[in-house]
Order: sequence, then C-alpha cells, then structure tokens
Amino acid sequence: MENLKLSKTALVVIDLQNGIVNMEGKPHTSEEIIKNASKLANAFADKDAFVVLVRVSFTDGKDMLRPNLDLQPKPMQIPEGFDSIVTEISNTKNAHIITKRQWGAFYGTDLDLQLRRRGIDTIVLCGVSTGIGVDTTAREAFQRGYNQIFVEDAMTAKSKEEHDYVCKYIFPRLGKLRTCEEVISSLK
Repeated sequence: MENLKLSKTALVVIDLQNGIVNMEGKPHTSEEIIKNASKLANAFADKDAFVVLVRVSFTDGKDMLRPNLDLQPKPMQIPEGFDSIVTEISNTKNAHIITKRQWGAFYGTDLDLQLRRRGIDTIVLCGVSTGIGVDTTAREAFQRGYNQIFVEDAMTAKSKEEHDYVCKYIFPRLGKLRTCEEVISSLK
C-alpha cells in the first residue's frame, strides 16, 4: 500500500459505542474491532492526524427516524451510557466527536465541514456496522468526492454474509479495502 499523506487523511470511526458494540459481530468480534480501531486511533493521534469518533444518539427519541418499513426495528429503551464511546478510544488525543441521528455520518452533522477545513481528501473508515453505518457513511463520502480506505478487520456486521457482501461488492467501487496493519504501516 502506498504511504498516506497524513495532512490530507482522517480516520473516521463509526459507532464504537457501548450500546452498539455489544452485538454479536461477524466475522469479527467486538473485541477484535475495538482492538484494531484502537491501534488505528493511536497511530493517527501519535502522528497528529485528524481522528473523528462518530456516535449515534438521540435527545428524546423524537429525533429518531421513523419511516414505514417492511422490517420494523424492535422498540427499544435507550439505556444510560448507550452513546458513550468505548473506553479504548474515548480518550484519543484531539479526536473530534460527531453525533449523528441516522445511519450515515455526513447528513445533519459537521463532518464534511471539519474535513474540508483541514484540507482532507482521504478517509480511513472503520466501525460498526459494515452494511449500515459504515456503508452509508462510505456512500455519502463517495458522493462528496473523498478517497476512501476501508479497514476490513476493524469493522463487523450482524452476519458474515452482510459483511462479506459489502466488502466484496460495494467497498471496492467506493475506495480501497485494506487491513489494520496495512494502514498503520502506510502512516509514514
């Protein structure tokens, strides 16, 4: 992998928060993706590169999306600490925190503004879920002209099939698929 120009590259971590990472992930466990995302966040922060930690949260539940769907989500009580970013990355030096109200990290947030103000043209993307938050954010980034690198072993989904499908058929059309170690070794 070619070296990344850190002044033009940001790490964007999707939904590694207490209320979401506890799902049983496939093909990677929550522990594996937290470990790899933590390595990435530390590597970026150590080189003073821009790190964005994205979480989904709701003020009073009235700000949640409620379209009419064939597959309605189960009603849920949002437990205390649901939106707290996992401890392993929550104290990343100079991390910018984005709070979103839907699947993607661009719509209704200042993510695009913060990236453009810093002259960033490349996003390294990881988190959960591969086929929901990461995929939606990737599509939004693609439409805004960002180069993207997807860290396959720092993301997971509810099923291996969902993860594999997005990594095999969607991400290669939006950017480049790499491992955590490949990304870290390119941070020269």
